[in-house]
Amino acid sequence: MTVSQTPDEAGMERAMQNAIHEHWVLFLIEGIVLLILGALAIVVPVIATITFTLLIGWLFLISGVVGLITTLWMHQRVPGFWWSLVSAVIAIAAGVLLLVWPLSGALSLTLVLGAFFIVEGIVSIMYAIEHRKQLSGRWGWMLVSGIVDLILAAIIVAGLPGTAFWALGLLVGINLLFGGAALISMALAARAPA
Repeated sequence: MTVSQTPDEAGMERAMQNAIHEHWVLFLIEGIVLLILGALAIVVPVIATITFTLLIGWLFLISGVVGLITTLWMHQRVPGFWWSLVSAVIAIAAGVLLLVWPLSGALSLTLVLGAFFIVEGIVSIMYAIEHRKQLSGRWGWMLVSGIVDLILAAIIVAGLPGTAFWALGLLVGINLLFGGAALISMALAARAPA
């Protein structure tokens, strides 16, 4: 318990710790499943890329259909009706395109990923420089993070269209691997009562 916590906050924290302790086995199982899925995605990134693209396609399609239904239900009584209608139609179209042509969708998503790493890298470097001016101690790690982002972007963009087949799957696999390891670690730490 930190010094600034109120009794209510401390009670909520204790209740959360107890809930995690009661269900630590479920967290452990989820972590193991994520670890296995992450390892599989890293071993066969092409299949993981296509699977991820199809998942994104279904998410767009479902969200677009739900948005279209709610928009049409509202009729024109609500401000922004036409923008909401356009948004729903675009989401449906994007979902259908990703589902019908997942390899082209993977290429598009990989381009977006490359652009994200470029922007994230530049922002991280600028953030690091700003922290350096403030004499903050950890600016070097931010700088390294930005440089790594730019290197990843260069690898992805320079290797197109080939990287579209494996980049998304590999990165999703790495994310699942680390997420699974974190859940396993949390579950094992939560075995003992709070």
